[in-house]
Parts: sequence; C-alpha cells; structure tokens
Amino acid sequence: MSSMLSSALRNLPVSSAWAAGAFTRSLSCSSHFQAAAQPKTKKTLGKTGVKNVVVVEGVRIPFLQSGTSYADLMPHDLARAALQGLLTRTSVPRDVVDYIVYGTVIQEVKTSNVAREAALGAGFSDKTPAHTVTMACISSNQAMTTGVGMIAAGQCDVVVAGGVELMSDVPIRHSRKMRKTMLTLNRAKTLGQKLSLLSKIRPDYFTPELPAVAEFSTSETMGHSADRLAAAFGVSRLEQDEYALRSHSLAKKAQDEGLLQDVVPFKVPGKDTVSKDNGIRPSSLEQMAKLKPAFVKPYGTVTAANSSFLTDGASAMLIMSEEKALAMGYKPKAYLRDFVYVSQDPKDQLLLGPTYATPKVLEKAGLTLADIDVFEFHEAFAGQILANLKAMDSDWFAQNYMGRKSKVGAPPLDKFNTWGGSLSLGHPFGATGCRLVITAAHRLKKEGGQYGLVAACAAGGQGHAMIVELYPQ
Repeated sequence: MSSMLSSALRNLPVSSAWAAGAFTRSLSCSSHFQAAAQPKTKKTLGKTGVKNVVVVEGVRIPFLQSGTSYADLMPHDLARAALQGLLTRTSVPRDVVDYIVYGTVIQEVKTSNVAREAALGAGFSDKTPAHTVTMACISSNQAMTTGVGMIAAGQCDVVVAGGVELMSDVPIRHSRKMRKTMLTLNRAKTLGQKLSLLSKIRPDYFTPELPAVAEFSTSETMGHSADRLAAAFGVSRLEQDEYALRSHSLAKKAQDEGLLQDVVPFKVPGKDTVSKDNGIRPSSLEQMAKLKPAFVKPYGTVTAANSSFLTDGASAMLIMSEEKALAMGYKPKAYLRDFVYVSQDPKDQLLLGPTYATPKVLEKAGLTLADIDVFEFHEAFAGQILANLKAMDSDWFAQNYMGRKSKVGAPPLDKFNTWGGSLSLGHPFGATGCRLVITAAHRLKKEGGQYGLVAACAAGGQGHAMIVELYPQ
C-alpha cells in the first residue's frame, strides 16, 4: 500500500494555488499572519442533557531542549512543577480536586504512575486518585478527554489533566539475554548455580538496547515516515524550511509580546529560574539549507531545522463542570466540546491523523471549516504538517483514501498556528496536547473568535481532534 500511495500522490491533483507556488510564498513571516480581532456571534455547541465541561486554566513550565536545564531532574519533578504552577495560578484548594490524570510516553520505571508521584509531591491529598495514560504524542489529549468523560458522566466535578516528558534521561536497558540471566541469577540458591549462570555470560550480553523514536510494528522512525510522507505529497525541502522558519518567527513574536500566557516560571533545584522556552530560534533559509538530511540520506528533505526537537516539559490543566466552576467563582476560559480519535495504517499514513480527524470532529459538532476561527495543529515535522494540509485540500485523497465525496479543505494560514507550534515551542511528547488546547483558548479571546480546532498526529498511526469554544466574555 505504501508504494501505491507514494506513486499515486506524486501526481496528486492540487489547486492552482499549490501549482503556482502561492502556498509556499504565503509562508513568509509577515504581520498578516496575525488575525485581526473580530466579534463573532455563532451558536453555542452546548447539548441539552449533557454537562458543560470547561477549562478554568492551563499552564506549562517552559519547554526546554533536552540536555539543558532539566537534565538532572526526573519526570515527576517536571509534572510536580506544572501542578504547583496551576495551583498558584488558580488558588484552587487541593482537596477540591476529585481526580488527576497525566499523559506520558517514555515512562521512568521508578515512577511508572507519574501522575500519582507528581500529585503527592505537589501536596495533593493521598486520598486523591491519580492515574497515567499513554497514547504517544496525544497522551495529554487522552488525559484531558478522560477528565471530560468523568465529569460528563457525573463521576467528578473537578479534574486536573496534564502531561510530562523528560527526554534528557530515558531508560536504557540491558540486552534481553542479559536481563534473562540476571533474573535467573536472582533466583539461584547456591554458589554453584550462580557461578554456572555467570559463566554463560558473553561479551554481546553487555550491548545495551538504546531507545529510539521508532514504530514497534514497522521499526521505522517517525522521521523516516515524515520524509516518505513529504515525498508522497510532493512537499519540497524549501516548503518545509519556509514553514519551519514561519513557526520559529511567529513563536518569537508571540514570546516577545507576552502572548504565551500559559508558561509559568520554574525554579530548577540548584539552578536558576527558567521562565521561557529555549528552543525558539529563528534562523534564515540560507542557514537552514546547509543542513544535511537527518533520516533518509542523502536525498531526504527532513532535517533538524524543519523537525520538532527532543524536548523536556510538563503541562497541567484545571477542568471542571461549568456549574462547579461558577459556584467556586471562576470565570472559565473555554468549553471543551466534541472530540474524536482516529487510527489508520502506521506504515503508510502514520502522521496523517489531523487529516482524518478534522472532518469527523467538524461533522460531529455540526460545523464547517469556515466556522473555525483558530486552528492549533501539532507540528511534528514541517513535512508532516504540510502533507496534511495538502491531503485535506485534495478531492482525490478524500475519495480514494477517506471514503468521502469531496475534500474538507485546508485551514487558512492566517488562522493557523499563529503563535508558533511544536517545531519552535518544543514537543515534550506527553505534554503537547494541553498546550494546544490552552493556546487555542487564549487565541480565541485575543482574536475575537468563538471556535477553535485542535488536532494532532501520534505514533501508531493515530490522531485526535477537538473543538474548543470560547467561554462567553
């Protein structure tokens, strides 16, 4: 199927704007990407008989490149800092929180339920349940929607959801042969049995199993998948570099203008206080063009400059029933409305989650693409995000791969990730979803919109999309 899709998509019918290169030219970082605030008067998406679930607040500690200021910490330290930042920002009493859910991808074996360890460290009651979920890059999305479901079902009124990732220190295992020997050795009863087992150890037993951001089912890294996807959809190296430059430039502008309100400072033990993301680095197309392909060598188009970087960070979000939030005197930021999860072939369409999820969530909410005022899509790779935009704008792809009569259409770039994205702000796998949602809420308020659409791809060929509705101002 992979080769069939690749060969077919090389001749993918596209609009005249694509053919003329207008899309590429539109990726420059001029001020027209900032949407002007316009009042909206659209219907609310509330449903009769269904509890309204609201976001009261969302925060994150600064997202940092791995190997920098968080390098000596553990994941629960980062999650604890995000939880404490949320408590400080909202002043919510700890005993009011009914449940805590955290998402993570690469688990620290000593704190496998990082939600519980972080909650205890942040001072929550030992009577407050907490559990950890994992769904690759949409892990905190799953944490949020788990909270939404618990509130909607009447099981809880107040849930804290979040996510954490520490790529500075990931588990490195002994080889399986060595692990098996050591476990057997632990059960040996006599010195003779132990010596017999030790005598069987060979040099290759000491070869470690190094971690890799790769698919178990295909043994392919996501970077390889992104490179193949970009080639299949005809996304050039220049388009990818221009989009990455756009992301970094817009993130720098948002950071300088104080728009990244979700960031809370974190006093790193033994080090200085960290107050801003450190991966935002606008460069130039000339400098970016000098980098060599990172995955498919020597002809690939995915490089370090147009990919999201390995990131440490954590996020936390306070979610409540609307009734509870108002009773406690809070002014919510947004409603969390309809959401969907999708899954497709992890070999051929690993990173196309937003393409499949977007039309489904729009139909579920009774909206069209034109109704959406703010788009926040996860940027794993520039080639991935551009391939999704091309797929969404293709009748051919919709008809042949999605079972649809016509395309959903591509989001307009003046509404799309205008405060930067994962390419520039960073992508701590388990924490990104919360950033997307709270950014959508902040942008809706700032830009005068009503509906935001959050979408993300994930390993395993999965994806997520959610509608965020601005709370009445």
